[in-house]
Amino acid sequence: MSQDKLWGGRFSEPTDAFVERFTASVGFDQRLYAVDIRGSIAHATMLAQVGILTEEEKQQIIDGLAAIKEDIEAGRFEWSVKLEDVHMNIESRLTDRIGATGKKLHTGRSRNDQVATDIRLFVRDEIDTVLALIRAVQTGLLDVAEHEAGTIMPGFTHLQTAQPVTFGHHLLAWFEMLERDHSRMRDCRKRMNQCPLGAAALAGTTYPIDRELTAALLGFDKPTENSLDSVSDRDFAIELCAAASLIMTHLSRFSEELVLWTSSQFDFIDLPDRFCTGSSIMPQKKNPDVPELVRGKSGRVTGHLVSLLMLMKGQPLAYNKDNQEDKEPLFDTLDTIKDCLKAYADMIPAIKPKKAHMRLAAAKGYATATDLADYLVKKGMPFRDAHEVVGKSVAYGIRHSKDLSELSLTELQQFSATIDNDVYGVLSLEGSVNARNHIGGTAPTQVKAAIARARAKLV
Repeated sequence: MSQDKLWGGRFSEPTDAFVERFTASVGFDQRLYAVDIRGSIAHATMLAQVGILTEEEKQQIIDGLAAIKEDIEAGRFEWSVKLEDVHMNIESRLTDRIGATGKKLHTGRSRNDQVATDIRLFVRDEIDTVLALIRAVQTGLLDVAEHEAGTIMPGFTHLQTAQPVTFGHHLLAWFEMLERDHSRMRDCRKRMNQCPLGAAALAGTTYPIDRELTAALLGFDKPTENSLDSVSDRDFAIELCAAASLIMTHLSRFSEELVLWTSSQFDFIDLPDRFCTGSSIMPQKKNPDVPELVRGKSGRVTGHLVSLLMLMKGQPLAYNKDNQEDKEPLFDTLDTIKDCLKAYADMIPAIKPKKAHMRLAAAKGYATATDLADYLVKKGMPFRDAHEVVGKSVAYGIRHSKDLSELSLTELQQFSATIDNDVYGVLSLEGSVNARNHIGGTAPTQVKAAIARARAKLV
């Protein structure tokens, strides 16, 4: 009865049916089939190279694995819970196909180093997809920013009108966040690109394997250095989830702004209907569901990061069954960030700014108050004195329902005789944004220069 398991020789009774279902992972780890087959082909190639398999046996295994891959992708492969996981399912089917030669494939390896390799291969491929999606979002941001380099909108601190900026400049802030996300993902990929195959269960193997060859065949930079560490740690998955959590935090912040900007209270942008939904009871509603969902999904990704941290924190060396729990949060994290980035890559180019509304909002809230203070400082007044003068000017404007630019020269001069007619060039919205003409500033010329530098990073 015990022999239906590939490891059943030591056991005298079959696995309890509930335990069999409880411990099986094939329901979710079968998505690793392609990387598992890729790893097995590399392992068989190495075994033949060192003389453990004959060339004929190697080819039998490779052909058999290729046929299994074809069956899986055609939907002809029947997954068995009794065989626990993707690795045992594929190995068992290989033996069914090619006979005793299939049983030789597992020579010199364990499921421990096999799964550690599979996950790295899977994550590496997924990171490449994520990197491309980040670049797609960034490209969309640059295209819109270039078109809106001179579009004036209010900049906020504490969600209160602070100073005028340009819409293009604002979008470039999002670009920079994503650029750091891209860099973190690249770093994560580099650190995890080492091959655990050959670590076996925990101590290595007595067979004369060539780990450098296996690593090269699978596109890894090198083999891992320590067999215990190779099979037992999932810090690369945790790092991936940490980087993904930051991506989702940034997308959530973008989403919050889009939700605000599409509201009737702001009315800064319009999102096309295809990114929105309506209400079942209020026919006038157009809800920004895509950004709202992205904002909501940030919580699940951060939750997966915490889950993986807790998974690892109490484990002694080396491998423990706990690590089976790494896959579902890892898979869902990757699926979620890919979907959210795809949504943004499609949505960003479709944003339509309502320029007149943005400008009107920038003209409110005394957004050029700092410009007036800077004007006075340049005339020789200490900054703290200038700050007080402008504060009194703003208070006067509030009492009389006038923006600073609407105050007459006489009204302004009651607070400082230093103010002259040239002040109105400073108090205009264009004057404010154009004055910030330095690297990182919001002046349209600087925005365009920043876009050019940013496009060079995408090449």
